Amino acid sequence: MKGFLGTYASFTADLNLVLQLAMALALGAGAWLARKKRYRAHAICQSAMLLLNLPLIALVMWPSFDERVWPRIPQRIGKMHYAVATLHGFTGAMAELLGLYIVLVAGTNVVPAGLRIARWKVWMRLELALWWFVVATGLVTYFCWYVPKVRI
Repeated sequence: MKGFLGTYASFTADLNLVLQLAMALALGAGAWLARKKRYRAHAICQSAMLLLNLPLIALVMWPSFDERVWPRIPQRIGKMHYAVATLHGFTGAMAELLGLYIVLVAGTNVVPAGLRIARWKVWMRLELALWWFVVATGLVTYFCWYVPKVRI
């Protein structure tokens, strides 16, 4: 099925891109909420985006990565679209896992006291920066894979 953004992407890839960009904006709004000391709203916003991302990873991004990229590592890692997709996939997995860890530590007693976060601001900022890096590499991945090359 053809996408709606006018590229070679499928409808699912286009929808995922739009949702990821919307989530990046929502994460920025969540960071703003924290700066305004509205911590409950911040927690709800950031947790919702993290959890919304899980089905997108499982149903859209992982199957695409597993089919198109994973089998071609390491022989094609020198090609731009494989290198960026690999960087996006691995840093995305790190961002999602770190985010889940932060949610577990902040919202539950599941994590033992010795493994809990002490300096919240540092970890939250690291997570936000990592997430935005992943969004940026996701955009580059989308353009490398789906946007037609302009020939002069």
